[in-house]
Amino acid sequence: MKAMIFAAGMGTRLGNTTRNIPKALVPVKGRPLLQIAIEKLTFHNFNQIIINVHHFPGQIKQFLETNNNFGAKIVISDESDRLLETGGGLKKVTRFFSGEPAFVAYNVDVLTNLDLNKIYDYHIRSGAIATLAVRSRKTKRYILSDEKNTLCGWENKSTGEKKIVRVPVGRLKSHGFSGIHVLSPAIFDLMNERDVFPIMDTYLKIASDFKILTHNHDNGFWLEIGNEKRLQEAELFFNNKDIIASVQL
Repeated sequence: MKAMIFAAGMGTRLGNTTRNIPKALVPVKGRPLLQIAIEKLTFHNFNQIIINVHHFPGQIKQFLETNNNFGAKIVISDESDRLLETGGGLKKVTRFFSGEPAFVAYNVDVLTNLDLNKIYDYHIRSGAIATLAVRSRKTKRYILSDEKNTLCGWENKSTGEKKIVRVPVGRLKSHGFSGIHVLSPAIFDLMNERDVFPIMDTYLKIASDFKILTHNHDNGFWLEIGNEKRLQEAELFFNNKDIIASVQL
């Protein structure tokens, strides 16, 4: 099975930590985030992986070569000249996923014990064009879904901006996006945006006509290494060997 790791981010919120290395190579208990993500995916049989790069791309390529791609079949999507964001990054690699029933897109800075096979199977059975992993957590930007777990809108609490793009069934629920989604390749035909754009723009644009679902994993572990404080939390949290092992589950 195939997957994409978003590893092109600048990691500016990590301050000096990413001054001389890419965010993807920031270590947690000695293991770079990219290694953790690759091993997470291959544990769940996603062995063909495409990785986008932008910040210090040569370091990432060398790291993968030195470690023999951790046993996976890896392709690099080089965005050195221009960072394309999630939507543009996906659109650039359309051909890589041709013929697949579905694939996983995974943010490199996410640590979680979410069962990737479970959300993948849920997506396939549902017939959705995309399925987003979500949690009930405090954030600035929320995904809004209804009682059938269908994406109906989006809200930014900081700016007050709110978009309702589909009539909900029952009441709306607010979730934080977990940085992991399963997509069907048919979505590429619906990406009319050009060059640089976030995939959430596409989701909101097509949600009224196509099924986009949320998959809640409140019962599991999840941490995004978005800043220095989160990195310190991860270092402390991962003193527990059982938690380190569970990230692959």
